[in-house]
Amino acid sequence: MGNGGSAVKVCADHQGGINWLSISPDGQRLLTGSEDGTARLWSTADSQCHGHFQGHESYITFCHLENEAAFTCSADHTIRKWDIVTGQCLAIYRGHTSIVNRILVAKDYLFSGSYDRTARCWSVDKEKQIQEFRGHRNCVLTLAHYSSKDVLEEEEEEEEEEERVSRDLLVTGSTDCTVKVWWVSSGRCYQTLLGHTGAVLCLILDAPNRELFSGSTDYTIRTWNIVTGEQLKVFKEHQGSIICLELVNRHLYSGSTDRTVKCWLVDTGERIQTYKAHKHSVSTLKYHAGILFTGSGDACARAFNSRSGVLQKIFRGHKFIINCIQIHNELLYTASHDGTLRIWDIRGICKRNKKRLKKERCAQGRSSQKGSLSRLFNNKVGCMVQQENGE
Repeated sequence: MGNGGSAVKVCADHQGGINWLSISPDGQRLLTGSEDGTARLWSTADSQCHGHFQGHESYITFCHLENEAAFTCSADHTIRKWDIVTGQCLAIYRGHTSIVNRILVAKDYLFSGSYDRTARCWSVDKEKQIQEFRGHRNCVLTLAHYSSKDVLEEEEEEEEEEERVSRDLLVTGSTDCTVKVWWVSSGRCYQTLLGHTGAVLCLILDAPNRELFSGSTDYTIRTWNIVTGEQLKVFKEHQGSIICLELVNRHLYSGSTDRTVKCWLVDTGERIQTYKAHKHSVSTLKYHAGILFTGSGDACARAFNSRSGVLQKIFRGHKFIINCIQIHNELLYTASHDGTLRIWDIRGICKRNKKRLKKERCAQGRSSQKGSLSRLFNNKVGCMVQQENGE
């Protein structure tokens, strides 16, 4: 196991902790949002800062990057849209009455969740609030979005003529222990998912399979049918709050304050792996090419073999909690409350893992071939026994 070495580059331009790191869909740029009230735009080609967005009156809680525009939300109760070329503020979305802690951009919509107990929908281009979702009894912490046409059959859609004008739905998780599903067009609550006994900190959606996963301070992860609202399974083995979730190929990865990540088989609910070695809460995680990367409150990032759970590398250098990680072109980007963005070369780990996966596939192929020959031999023996017995 490697002990980390030094980062390829350390970007220390921010004057406060970095709360979030977003990557553009084309992978060309990164956006960091900071406690210093500013956001910075970075090129993944040269790792240089190419934009400095200033204007918020308090710290930035979260940020989101598209190919053409950047979005930030802040404790100053506003959301801002920025031109990534000029750095100019293109729009200010006002209406929330407390800290805006999460935003989500989907189609022409901008969604936001706030400590004012509401979520809101805005027109991205018109700087106008379209809808307000009111019903939670406490802070809205996390958001997800999907379209009913991705999950509903035609006969099910006919149930709500009013809603068919817009088939978009918003999912919100709150510190009031509930998850709510809302029709975007009317702001009406479609489902309230009850079961958690603690704040809902994270959501992950699998629309094609009609499933929603929620992680909570009650130490559980729950999976729901997003059409019926039925609770399908409860994953109970963590000994601390669930902070982050990642879903890959029907494997669910969960990071917790109990200093572990666990891997679950979604279809059975079985826990098949536990990733240890963290000395503090697991704050963020990302799956890439058979490797599970984690960020922790112990200021380290780690790389685990996702199948075996073996720790492959520790990335040391940050001074405080790692709040977010991204991966692009076999470079690992880690953003920390120490105010730095660090870039790490992970080509060696990825290369070794690819070789290991290739060997495993070859071994499985040989095993499968042996199994086929064995079945063929047994079938022949069976036929011979039947012939001797005159069957």
